Amino acid sequence: MTSSEWGPNTTAIHAGEAEGPDIAAPIRMATTFSFANADQAAHAFEHENLPIYTRWNNPTVDALGNKVAALEGAEAGLAAASGMAAIASALLTVLRAGDHLVATTGLYSGTYHLVQHDLPALGIETTLAEATDPAAFAAAIRPTTRAIYLESPGNPSFALNDIAAIVEIARAHNLVTLIDNTFASPINQRPHALGVDVVLHSATKFLCGHGDAIAGAITGTESFIEQVRRGTLRNLGGVLSPFNAWLVARGVQTLPLRMARHNENALLLAEWLASHPAVAEVRYPFHPSHPQYELARRQMSGGGGVLVFELKGGYEAGKQALNRVRLCSLTVSLGDTKTLIT
Repeated sequence: MTSSEWGPNTTAIHAGEAEGPDIAAPIRMATTFSFANADQAAHAFEHENLPIYTRWNNPTVDALGNKVAALEGAEAGLAAASGMAAIASALLTVLRAGDHLVATTGLYSGTYHLVQHDLPALGIETTLAEATDPAAFAAAIRPTTRAIYLESPGNPSFALNDIAAIVEIARAHNLVTLIDNTFASPINQRPHALGVDVVLHSATKFLCGHGDAIAGAITGTESFIEQVRRGTLRNLGGVLSPFNAWLVARGVQTLPLRMARHNENALLLAEWLASHPAVAEVRYPFHPSHPQYELARRQMSGGGGVLVFELKGGYEAGKQALNRVRLCSLTVSLGDTKTLIT
């Protein structure tokens, strides 16, 4: 069986792993790597795909990027210091001063601040298009538009982008499509198969799965990933430490198993909350009450491990609920082995 025939469980365990006798992947912690002679050094600098300096590339960090790429069905992948490092590096590879970006509404707050405050300072404008309406994306396109940025499901709105429909619009205008796939994970949604050019992750979340490492990931074509590696990621310094890369790669090995249980538990909780007299609304993609339930079933294979619910008592009832929980941890983030509530 070749790697192209592997299922997600086998891919999560074996993809990106270096050949050798080690059952567990080694951690290559060196900051720099030596050469046997001057010719080998010159060759490394010419090709830049051999270990030289960890800010440029590192075998342990590269292994994580390759593993995520295999799960996403991409040509290549790259790990970054955080989800925001991945998002910023990818966007700044695509966009230049004078360019225009169309982005979905309901963005993660860090991404929202990036596109609404930081990119304008660099001469890059962004228009937000209604997440649930592909026609809004088409209407927002200008002559200077270079890319469309999606996030589906949205964090924390749980609005879904119709990925295939928006990709079709982007292709008609020769635009690059990027998507934050953090909430779904590669197990529940594979945007490259729907035509998306660049897939992004906060690998801190489901990919790592244990709440002990901050990381990000980018997947796409080999040429795009090399542009990011040699450009914005390397030069702006958003590189991942080898130790954190090793922690995340270890977590990824159990990703399919964890996502299956996340999907099961979250749906059970959504069903229970939807029937509770104190709950006004539940938002979960695979619950029939979600307004885009049919779209979720079409472009996702599972609803993920996060849901949102609103109490009839409003803000004060929400505070009381947070103060009364005993088993859940009151904290930010998601995708941990522990149940978190915010």
